[in-house]
Amino acid sequence: MRSILGFLSGCVRQILQGGRAYRAWVLALLGITAVGAAAYAKQFHDGLIATNMRDQVSWAFYVGNFTFLVGVAAAAVLLVIPAYVYQWKPIKEVVLLGELLAISALAMCLLFVTVDVGRPDRLLHMVPFFGTPNWPASLLAWDALVLNIYLLLNVVLVGYILFKAYRREPTSNRILVPLVLLSIPVAISTHTVTAFLYNGMASRPYWNASILAPRFIASAFCSGPAVMLILFQILRRTVGLPIKDQAIWKVAELMAYAMFLNLFLLGAEVFKEFYSATEHTLFTRYLWFGIGEHRALVPYAWLSLICSVTAFVLFLVPRTRQNLVTLNLGCVLIWAGVYVEKGMGLVIPGMTPDTLGEIYEYRPTLNEWCIAAGIFSIGFLIFTFLVKIAVPIFYGTFHVRAAGAD
Repeated sequence: MRSILGFLSGCVRQILQGGRAYRAWVLALLGITAVGAAAYAKQFHDGLIATNMRDQVSWAFYVGNFTFLVGVAAAAVLLVIPAYVYQWKPIKEVVLLGELLAISALAMCLLFVTVDVGRPDRLLHMVPFFGTPNWPASLLAWDALVLNIYLLLNVVLVGYILFKAYRREPTSNRILVPLVLLSIPVAISTHTVTAFLYNGMASRPYWNASILAPRFIASAFCSGPAVMLILFQILRRTVGLPIKDQAIWKVAELMAYAMFLNLFLLGAEVFKEFYSATEHTLFTRYLWFGIGEHRALVPYAWLSLICSVTAFVLFLVPRTRQNLVTLNLGCVLIWAGVYVEKGMGLVIPGMTPDTLGEIYEYRPTLNEWCIAAGIFSIGFLIFTFLVKIAVPIFYGTFHVRAAGAD
């Protein structure tokens, strides 16, 4: 217990110390968080009327961000599989960073769910013993369950690895390997259950596609690693983490396969909708071509497709995939493409037109943008603090004796 308390107090000291750039970054994130908190206070006081969500479109910007971030969290599997299943050492050295990103993304997921609920106190109805979660019949209860299990699993994994390194003790494969291997199906299940939450709604034909879960997972293996690759390069430059180019190239290669699968599944779904030409094609047509004068989503749909195809070409060619300039351009493009696809391109068309045929063209309010910015800043803060603790442990400057000497 004494060693654990020393570790925790040392972690706090690591977070509180740093240079000018670190302090400026943290203060900037705290400022954005304060803006988001003020915006949420207004929404909490006024209700969801402070947003542009209405009865016609009751899932919107917040749920789109939630869906995107579930994919970012699940993408840590793309590092875990080659590292622990195939024992590829260059990626094994950066798996922990993927787990840190997963923790940050999952925290943001839960926050987006919270702000999307008009009465967040009613979330207690999903907590066992406090309410009636209606498990296992409720897909919402399943989604909450797998997200919290995945978050707990990542916290335990990261805590165990860092604590052992802090004590300068080797990790036990009997503990570490089962936890890591368990994280693979749990990570896949987070995005799978989220997809089931959508296509289990019979009244929303746009989401009633059996390939929605594979599309979710394929797009997650595009957007999540794109964030990781940029973070790897930033950390390599700012804190000098020894991240090898081979690890970056291998992740980029795996992303190319995921991009192809994502585009193929998108093409299969678009073909099915337009070739069958049933009345349910209305929702897909609204996304890609608009309905009459209602064309709010059309620019977003085509922008997402152009970004995704361009990124796929950049990642497919080894020469551009292994050039940091074009690699980073591809990462930004695929991130933007999937972000739009998961937000404007997934949630809004599923509810437009509504079940009565009314078209309500939704756009996020400034208040929603501020709340979303605040949540993202909290996620960045969590990742920053976790890296601030992990890096000194990696370098051996923060360990049990050094902490005791302080």
